[in-house]
Amino acid sequence: MQKQFFIDFDGTVTTRDTVAAMVESFAGEGWQELNQKWENKEISTEECARRTLELFNTDLGELEKLLDTIDIDRYFPDFLSFCESQGYQVYILSDGYDFNIKHVLSRYNIDLPYYCNKLLYTDRFDIKCGNTNPDCDSCGTCKTNLMQELKMPGYQSVYIGDGYSDTCPAEHADIVFAKSSLLRYCREHGISAIAFDNFSDIIKYLQSEDR
Repeated sequence: MQKQFFIDFDGTVTTRDTVAAMVESFAGEGWQELNQKWENKEISTEECARRTLELFNTDLGELEKLLDTIDIDRYFPDFLSFCESQGYQVYILSDGYDFNIKHVLSRYNIDLPYYCNKLLYTDRFDIKCGNTNPDCDSCGTCKTNLMQELKMPGYQSVYIGDGYSDTCPAEHADIVFAKSSLLRYCREHGISAIAFDNFSDIIKYLQSEDR
């Protein structure tokens, strides 16, 4: 059966979460409390991000230098080559920032469709969320809605992720590859998920499935 892959970016494609790296490097005091409120679902991604970005003391140049230190999973290019050989479509769905995704992927000459929040910068940073779910208003980018909109009839949706913003799409995908907190969530809530450490594990699973 044909598959479509929907992949989280931060901590899944990348070896380090770019948004977390930004906050840890540039945010002043108070971001920990905001992050805790977000994890407790007391505030939305948009509110948490906007209030956290207000604590930043940096510019785009410094952000680019930071992003230059963040690598992708070493097997991700091999995974993309495998998907291309099989005719599988790949999309990145992220609750992170377009600037980060574009900058990191361009370093590896990777061109993929991605859906995420927009990072704005004039004399300070801000966020624009164009893919929210008005019925939920939790994430800045509703991955579940996007996955359902992009899924072709008769195709299997395969979701790959690692964190909080991946829990909802994991509940709606046909196949889930999970690690870190997403894997724990799936196990705690009875969601069928295949554990992985890196994209080599996913390639091996898919190859064995095709035999």
